[in-house]
Amino acid sequence: MVKALLFDLGRVLVNVDFDMGYSRMAALSGLTLEEVRDRLQASRLGYAFESGLMPSSEFASRVSELMGVSPSFEEFAEIWYSVFHEGPLVPEEFIAGLHDRYRLVLLSNTNALHYEMLEPRLPVLKHFDAFTLSYKLGSQKPAPAIYRDAIVKAGCEPGECFYTDDVAEYIDGARAAGIQAVQFRGLGRLGADLRAAGVVV
Repeated sequence: MVKALLFDLGRVLVNVDFDMGYSRMAALSGLTLEEVRDRLQASRLGYAFESGLMPSSEFASRVSELMGVSPSFEEFAEIWYSVFHEGPLVPEEFIAGLHDRYRLVLLSNTNALHYEMLEPRLPVLKHFDAFTLSYKLGSQKPAPAIYRDAIVKAGCEPGECFYTDDVAEYIDGARAAGIQAVQFRGLGRLGADLRAAGVVV
């Protein structure tokens, strides 16, 4: 029997388009969108930031230097946040209804700047009981440690947890930890997957 529901954040609870942020940085720097993307990916700064290895101020400074620009921290933060758009993919009412019957845990690879800016702007997050965030834990999906942390916060056995994520590799990691996990393919499919797992929707 499922006792806890675990949700990913980006492209599950809220839509994410990294090209939106890349295009904003391209306009500021004079680089192409592809150049911005390639420089950031080659630098591995994003991975380090999501692993909690540097504060937001250092990340902003190093990325700005990499792109040859010098925005204020506030300007950089808005560019970095601009990857979120089009509102929630799963309505707050849907999550609130699940929270009436199940413990909810957010399990996300994210960084301090994104999460701290998103938290007050995404009301659905207030329905979660616990949070396993990569930058706070110092571990990212699909590493086993991040799933173990989420299971502890769920307060039940791994097989009593249901998890959804848009990334197939992260679903595989959850299943390896003993969690019931299904790849997210939209709200309608999620409802069907939850019901198939015995969850009252």
